[in-house]
Amino acid sequence: MTWLLVSNQIARPTAAAINNCTRRGLRTDSPASILAIGTANPPNCVRQDDYADYYFRVTKSEHLSNLKDKLKRMCHKSAISKRYFHLTEEMLDHHPEFTDRTSPSLDARQDIMSTAVPELAAAAATEAIAEWGRPAREITHLVASTYSGAHMPGIDFHLANILGLSPSVRRTMLYMNGCSSGSAALRVAKDIAENNRGARVLVACAELSLVLFRAPHQADADTLIMQALFGDGAGAVIVGADPVSVEQPDFEMVSASQTMIPESKDMAKGRLREDGLLFLPSREMPTLVRENIEQCMVDALSPLNIGCGGWNDLFWAVHPGGRAILDSLAASRVILREYGNMSRPSVIFVLDELRRQQEENEMGVMLGFGPGVSVETMVLRATGSQKKI
Repeated sequence: MTWLLVSNQIARPTAAAINNCTRRGLRTDSPASILAIGTANPPNCVRQDDYADYYFRVTKSEHLSNLKDKLKRMCHKSAISKRYFHLTEEMLDHHPEFTDRTSPSLDARQDIMSTAVPELAAAAATEAIAEWGRPAREITHLVASTYSGAHMPGIDFHLANILGLSPSVRRTMLYMNGCSSGSAALRVAKDIAENNRGARVLVACAELSLVLFRAPHQADADTLIMQALFGDGAGAVIVGADPVSVEQPDFEMVSASQTMIPESKDMAKGRLREDGLLFLPSREMPTLVRENIEQCMVDALSPLNIGCGGWNDLFWAVHPGGRAILDSLAASRVILREYGNMSRPSVIFVLDELRRQQEENEMGVMLGFGPGVSVETMVLRATGSQKKI
């Protein structure tokens, strides 16, 4: 601390010195770590082999046999085995507007999601808190993320109340950020945890494909892409630095970065309309990601002296957006197969799966891809605590 000598007397420290000392005191001694993970899905499960028949039956569109055959081919090639949905046939019976493209349905969808999304997020968060081993009221920060509905107050407010978090919990809400948002939320949590000594950050991501659900139409075959890939789920992670004895870190969050790929604004667009969210992933997106991901990796790993020759020794936590992106990534393939693309919660499911596989590699990389095209890159170090699973 800087002291001033005035008239042979020791003066009080300057305001700048006090500020610098306070800031240093807030910073943690170690990088943030993932301390616990929880996941949740709705109970309604549909096998991928049956989905085309199910979808065209519930939308009363079986006369569109050419589109039905196309969806069957897409489902067969998707590498997905089953998906979970909050939407049920009973719900569709009560809301025929969900399958009528000429009828506004956003209000009804919002009403359902305003309750269902925070409840699903709470199920995943409850599991994470139980694994963490400390009381929910010791959560200091909450980062919540979804594109399933937009409300004020948001799911962060409702989730805090469901879980019984402290009224002073500091909340951050991320809306409409696409599939990379799970990774982005973890990046935000890392920054919070490392700059607020003693902070414990709950990250909660939840999605319901109800916001994407619509009937097929001959003039809009791209709708089938959404129907073939997306499922419902929630993931929660507790992030903190300088763990205490009861806490068992799974992954140390070494570094994090975000990159926008040039000339990619039309590669993955979403628009919220009267009949829900229309998401249009370009067929060129997997190619664009493959062409640019190497530079993202170099930028993230070079400062850690990990060259291209060492990449084969890394473990990988990659958002399972689709078969074309995954290639040979074991944990991500498992999540895509068992749940489909759940958007932002998916990468949390992948981290949970990596714990089950108990990877031998110490260093790894988490990757998330979203509209923009944005690439979220986080370097992780496995701590060896995964054996608690």
